[in-house]
Amino acid sequence: MINFTEFSLKPEILKALAELGYVSPTPIQEKAIPQLLESNQDLKAFAQTGTGKTAAFSLPILQNIDLQNTKTQAIILAPTRELAIQITKNIEEYAKFLPNFRALTIYGGASIDTQIRGLKRGAQILVGTPGRTVDLIKRRQIDLSQIKWLVLDEADEMLNMGFKDELDRILEETPKEKQTLLFSATFPQEVHNIAKNYMNKPLEISAGKVNVGTANVNHEYYVIAEKNRYAALKRIADVNPDIYGIIFCRTRMETQNIADLLIADGYSADSLHGDLSQNQRDLVMQKFRNKTIQLLVATDVAARGLDVNDLTHVINYKLPDQGEVYTHRSGRTGRAGKTGCSVSIINIKEGRKVQDIQRIIGKKFEQKQIPHGKEICEKQLFKLIDKVKAVEVNDDQIAEYLDVIYEKLASLDREELIKKFVSIEFNSFLSYYEDADDLNKTTSSRDKDSSRNAKFTDENFTRYFINLGKKDNINPAKLIGVINEQNIANNLEIGQIDILDSFSFF
Repeated sequence: MINFTEFSLKPEILKALAELGYVSPTPIQEKAIPQLLESNQDLKAFAQTGTGKTAAFSLPILQNIDLQNTKTQAIILAPTRELAIQITKNIEEYAKFLPNFRALTIYGGASIDTQIRGLKRGAQILVGTPGRTVDLIKRRQIDLSQIKWLVLDEADEMLNMGFKDELDRILEETPKEKQTLLFSATFPQEVHNIAKNYMNKPLEISAGKVNVGTANVNHEYYVIAEKNRYAALKRIADVNPDIYGIIFCRTRMETQNIADLLIADGYSADSLHGDLSQNQRDLVMQKFRNKTIQLLVATDVAARGLDVNDLTHVINYKLPDQGEVYTHRSGRTGRAGKTGCSVSIINIKEGRKVQDIQRIIGKKFEQKQIPHGKEICEKQLFKLIDKVKAVEVNDDQIAEYLDVIYEKLASLDREELIKKFVSIEFNSFLSYYEDADDLNKTTSSRDKDSSRNAKFTDENFTRYFINLGKKDNINPAKLIGVINEQNIANNLEIGQIDILDSFSFF
């Protein structure tokens, strides 16, 4: 196994890599970096999300960039704001000790005037989303005349998101003599067409088989009666107390509804979809990355480009229509040598979809039984016990209270104390799953979870958003007052109210 010191990189770059703890390159880095250092040939590279693509293309660029020239010499295009910001952050870490280096990120949802001022100051590397990049080109604020490198990162995602016209426009603006680098996790025909039209005899490299799922991911599916879909989701979450994952839904409305249900049921969850403002998206992602929330409910479009480590699960609340989309979803877990699990909840009619996806990714799905109440309660109980054992006791802080505590608990023997202690958090699970249905009977007619879901989605109600929340001292009573002040109707019936930090739903 080689290490980074064997590449012909500047001492400043190697120093930054060492500080970051980089020792040995990943497979895609081992193949791409020497090629790009030694040749200006166009490159078409396949690599799954989370395999170190950013270093693979940025280290050779940093090695060869002219630091005395403040003009933009490399432009990197990414599908989403989040990925663009992450790429810039990584590049700045690699270039920490390079003098006079500057990178700039341009993306929608932020002040275009601020970004224009940044462009005027100059940046050797520009990282942008296609839409904002074209907008700045139309305003004649971007000078691409000295571009030596053009990188398309997650090209398949950009095409899936409908950015073909923007990519065409940007590619046409760049000089003919440049090195074009295309990185993609899957290679549908549209990506091949981009390569055919805009690349010159590109070399192809791969760090795995095209359209194949990540090796460290287990693929499971649960067959349910359609009305029990949400109930099954809850049981999957409950049987995995340490779950940290993304739940994928197909529509914005479904995404928000499922997130609202989970929050109302006491889960640490939030939503990410196109109806949220950029500030709301940033707040949600900050909480998710900090693990303040365990479950992020998202649409495919909203989640594209997210770079979050250590996900234990990806849950397909509804399967996507395209196998390539499933590949992207499942590839968000099982990174950096860790194992992950991709779970799909399907009804009987969707069995063929599972078969089709199995053929595309070359992986066998395992059918699992939806957990029973007893199994869930056992998992939660032992998780509680492990949590207690791991707690660090600060004797100095609790010492003054111990005498009173001992006195209050003196009448309880050891067994009674343990039982009462365990029951504090455990009783709710025991109560909820007592006499719970077997959801593996797909024709089951009774389930308290599914009936609750049906009530929530009553067609007689319409769901609204308001940009007032806890930070504005809003509570249900005040929110109802605000609504009533609008004189919409007499005896207006208001259903479920969810008040979050900076916004609310009712």
